[in-house]
Amino acid sequence: MERTIVDAPQGARGTARATTGHPQSHTGPDHPLRIAIIGGGPGGLYAAVLLKRLDPTRDITVWERNAPDDTFGFGVVLSDETLGGIEHADPTVHQALQRDFVRWDDIDIVHRGVRHTSGGHGFAALGRRRLLEILHSRCRDLGVRLRFRTEAPGDLPDTHDLVIAADGVHSTTRERYAGVFRPRLTAHRCRYIWLAADFAFGSFRFDIAETEHGVMQLHGYPYAPDASTVIIEMREEVWQAAGFDELGEAESIERCAKIFAETLNGRPLRSNNSTWTTFRTVVNERWSHGNVVLLGDAAHTAHFSIGSGTKLAVEDALALAACLQEQDTLPEALAAYEAERRPVVASTQRAARASLEWFEDIARYLDQPPRQFAFNLLTRSRRVTHDNLRLRDAHFTQAVEREFGCPPGTPPMFTPFRLRGLTLRNRVVVSPMDMYSAVDGVPGDFHLVHLGARALGGAGLVMTEMVCVSEEGRITPGCAGLYTGRQAEAWKRITDFVHAQAPGTALGVQLGHSGRKGSTKVMWEGMDEPLPEGNWPLVAASPLPYKPSGQTPRELSRAQLTDLREQFAAAACRAARAGFDLLELHCAHGYLLSGFLSPLTNRRTDAYGGTLDKRLRFPLEVFDAVRNAWPGERPMTVRVSATDWAEGGTSAEEAVEIARAFAAHGADAIDVSTGQVVADERPDFGRSYQTPFADRIRHATGVPVIAVGAISSWDDVNSLILAGRTDLCALGRPHLYDPHWTLHAAAEQGYTGPAAPWPAPYRAGSRRPRTGRTDAPKPRLSL
Repeated sequence: MERTIVDAPQGARGTARATTGHPQSHTGPDHPLRIAIIGGGPGGLYAAVLLKRLDPTRDITVWERNAPDDTFGFGVVLSDETLGGIEHADPTVHQALQRDFVRWDDIDIVHRGVRHTSGGHGFAALGRRRLLEILHSRCRDLGVRLRFRTEAPGDLPDTHDLVIAADGVHSTTRERYAGVFRPRLTAHRCRYIWLAADFAFGSFRFDIAETEHGVMQLHGYPYAPDASTVIIEMREEVWQAAGFDELGEAESIERCAKIFAETLNGRPLRSNNSTWTTFRTVVNERWSHGNVVLLGDAAHTAHFSIGSGTKLAVEDALALAACLQEQDTLPEALAAYEAERRPVVASTQRAARASLEWFEDIARYLDQPPRQFAFNLLTRSRRVTHDNLRLRDAHFTQAVEREFGCPPGTPPMFTPFRLRGLTLRNRVVVSPMDMYSAVDGVPGDFHLVHLGARALGGAGLVMTEMVCVSEEGRITPGCAGLYTGRQAEAWKRITDFVHAQAPGTALGVQLGHSGRKGSTKVMWEGMDEPLPEGNWPLVAASPLPYKPSGQTPRELSRAQLTDLREQFAAAACRAARAGFDLLELHCAHGYLLSGFLSPLTNRRTDAYGGTLDKRLRFPLEVFDAVRNAWPGERPMTVRVSATDWAEGGTSAEEAVEIARAFAAHGADAIDVSTGQVVADERPDFGRSYQTPFADRIRHATGVPVIAVGAISSWDDVNSLILAGRTDLCALGRPHLYDPHWTLHAAAEQGYTGPAAPWPAPYRAGSRRPRTGRTDAPKPRLSL
């Protein structure tokens, strides 16, 4: 292979172990002076620039297997935040970039022949080849050696103080030390191809094509005055059905140009050795090993639909250079780099995955109203929300709200929603939260204050904790029940208070049975830990303990199943007499009914175990018994765990079928939670992390859903409701932090309508309290 070596100018290299007079430099054996960078992409090159600029005595070599002008893809998008970091760290590079950037503000979404435009977004892009030229030039000026068409030697860790592996998604360095880095690569369900058009789009474009083979989408943006990046993407099965798997490069490109001819105004597309590929998400458990550290796509990837690959790599370079400068030793610097970047990358990867999955499942949204579809697309990653979109483009957001049915000045969360004979005045639900504060199953003054305060706080629906249908069905000795008349009377005291003092607030009861998760300590003394004494026998679908240290339950017999159905029905009758407005059947979180639904906890071989239809049988029998006992005009919901977060557990398809089955039996809404079914689960926590499961069920079944799980801001509630991903939002911890969360959300948005009325004694506090002045005098004169 022909090699191209670009050496540093004479006298610029310095010596490998020389000290430096640079005022901010560390010296000594732990300060890396001889640095090898594997990979000549933007991240590796920019790391070289920064490290050489910070200490000119460093001997830095970049090894790149390809030629200087080889590149994959066409345009690169960088955020204002990233550009700010570049400007601060190296004004020379920033100025060069500024001269070539193409800037625009609009996003156009074209669906079924209608284009919707949202402005105020602020993008900057340039050609990837031009970006590399700028970085090559800066490296040469600073004295960095660039070795093109050259594979990096395998002994670099032995011959250099620091090796930065910026060798991309297919990193050979990462594979060489896979046992240490422990990478996880996840392939996804779409094929895409990276192309270009020889004209500039006037905006960021999303065009949707509904073909006879399935849905295809175009992502496009300008990167030069006369050129645009064009990415064509579709599901694997659509790609195969359209015959792309049998076409060569030229034929594929021609076919793509024909499908999106209107978008391209009949102009052709071009490639750069472009091939159809599947995006892979890269995650590493560790980013460094000895003196080797991963950077950019070698360490992590984020889907192109949020435009963050190059951005993340450049930000990695900035952080790594800073940590090497700030820390006293190399191990400390690499640890600080990973500690700083890992949370940022994890957050970006969650957003990227949400965006990626939205496009994978785009077909489910095609029948949404046009503006709602556009809003859903714009907010798909949860990085863009209702509130910041309203700030960016109030006209567009107001148009979406009008189409949704929001009266003027009414945020989406304050629109009403009807369930059977019950109309909720807003979309906020106080989620069921176990309080473990009952005595002999009887709710007392604590429950009156707890539920009463949240009812006064403005939510449309306030739910009780899981109320147990029998003494043996309690989770802890502190659980509330509805298995005696005394308990029902105590609950009626609470419902009477809510209906009298917070008129318009609905109060719901959640009925359940602990199953194999019962007879445990209260949460703050040891969650899911057995009682030290006074335990009661447990029952479940199968004789499997929840935790190795827990009690093994007895498998329920046919006779016991009949008794349990009657216990649920009796509790429902008491709940009706107590005055509850809504009843929810708890079929989630590994409790008794959930234990029948999951294949991980139901190992029965009779009519109540095996296939999903059989696993559904007993929960549906209980539902029917409760529905028959519950007044016909009052709604019933069902809480389900849409995934067990464990291999072999409930699948996404099964979750949809479970929801569909309950709806067919009369459920008015599905409360979509996840997990807590098995102790060794591995949940993928994050902001609104359970909402995609609710979204899937809603669009697959047409049944109203309640989304729950790390929804914490009113902006998130507005975004999820307006995008059509859920009908109601249940919030737990925010209401523990602030019982008046809903009223405060109304005040912060300037809403004073009927969906969030302040109780008369509280009206004087309906505006945010004044604070001290923080504004400075404004300049009056310019001289």
